[in-house]
Amino acid sequence: MYPLVRNFLRMNWALNALVALLLAYGIYAIHSATWMRDQDFAKSQVLWILLSLPVFLVVSLLDYRWVRFGAIPLYVVSILALTATMFFGAKRYGARSWIDLGPISFQPSQLAIIAGIMTLALFLSNTRAMPAVLRLLCCGAIVGAPWLMILLQPDLGSCIVWVPVLLAMLFVGHIPKRWLILMLVIGLALVPLVVHFGLKPYQYSRITTFLNPEADPLGDGWNIMQSLIAIGSGGLAGKGYMAPNSQNALGFLPYTIVHNDFIFSVMGEQHGFLGGVLLICAFTLLFLVMLGIAMNAEDDLGRLLAIGITLLIFTHTFMNLGMTISLTPITGLPLPLVSYGGSFLLITMLSFGILQSIWIHRRSTR
Repeated sequence: MYPLVRNFLRMNWALNALVALLLAYGIYAIHSATWMRDQDFAKSQVLWILLSLPVFLVVSLLDYRWVRFGAIPLYVVSILALTATMFFGAKRYGARSWIDLGPISFQPSQLAIIAGIMTLALFLSNTRAMPAVLRLLCCGAIVGAPWLMILLQPDLGSCIVWVPVLLAMLFVGHIPKRWLILMLVIGLALVPLVVHFGLKPYQYSRITTFLNPEADPLGDGWNIMQSLIAIGSGGLAGKGYMAPNSQNALGFLPYTIVHNDFIFSVMGEQHGFLGGVLLICAFTLLFLVMLGIAMNAEDDLGRLLAIGITLLIFTHTFMNLGMTISLTPITGLPLPLVSYGGSFLLITMLSFGILQSIWIHRRSTR
């Protein structure tokens, strides 16, 4: 028992404090966004937090090198889950990306990306002697299978998340910069083709709406216009907690997803510019702590895992905040630790558990 107690005391308490702060803020925000409804989403979020805390604690105290044995089985399970989604998945918001299991449901794409990060980290950390081209091809195969299956759902938001995660891990994994630059150039060249020929009509409409939301303010541009109005009407200090005469309370913000995808719109309206800045500062501190863990990792495996997870959380945060203020297209990505959601919260806490384990087992503690 002593090693477990020792590991517990060696936790990165700054990471714990920031995660706890954002989880508490999430409960507060969800209640504020849904107080007028019959269903108590905040209570459900508390239950999901209580379920995810043991996952975080167990993964934190275990040596992260279990990934060497667990990454590939988890990757295979995620591929099987994505395959099942194609045939038996529930369709929501235009994408067949959910599997319903009675009272709960989950998105296999969320499991697939953390399994993909583990598998990529395992591969890149053990193949530095392999030719760069062969390493790139293998990484492409690892990412390509789940990525294409997610694209077919189609879940554009989850596909976008893979891009910065993959590039960051390839960079840290000692892939030559010239190959990364070539990948970026080819990727950017393919963007117009993908936009015009590879997107579903509703996905194409999200792109055009992002570029010019005023073109259809009562149709496709409704959600983003109402989000901008809500955040703008908050002014400097906001309208206050559970404000009754607000865009949210009056039903102008999207009813079905305001407590996850558009949670920042509610908080921007209720707490204004100052509240938004404080939330962004909290996430900034969280990312700095996560990068510090990556820099102090004992080996390539830990460093790659930490960088992959950091980019995963950062991309979700950037895309979610960006879409509420029309900086990025609407992609349906939740805000980590703050948005309502069960399976995403479990995967997020699993990810933070891995980060905590990397910190606990860094070289300076041995």
